[in-house]
Amino acid sequence: MKITWLIVAAVFLLFAIVQYNDPDPLPWMALYAFVAAAAAFAAFGRYYRWLMVVGIVVCIVWLGLLVPEFIHWLRMGMPNIAGSMKAEEPHIEYTREFLGLFLCLIVLGILYFKARKKV
Repeated sequence: MKITWLIVAAVFLLFAIVQYNDPDPLPWMALYAFVAAAAAFAAFGRYYRWLMVVGIVVCIVWLGLLVPEFIHWLRMGMPNIAGSMKAEEPHIEYTREFLGLFLCLIVLGILYFKARKKV
């Protein structure tokens, strides 16, 4: 599992790095770097449950703010959000953000439950 968590950490670090051209880069860079650090710690057997809880709460609250936009995208018939890197319409940016947060939530949730098994 060490290599898996190191790969996850590297991917999220890459996610953090490429956020520099996002309209709101700092919160995204911070969140992705947080998940990268959590995965890196897990690679070396360090699980900090309280930190995972903080990250999970942040993701859930942030997701809650984006749910209406995600539902709007679903009702539109799920138009392509990957056609270009530039988000020409708001639903593209919001849907990408929702999915990015959901990915962070999944990783932090897995780490939280792995931490519970360690105690």
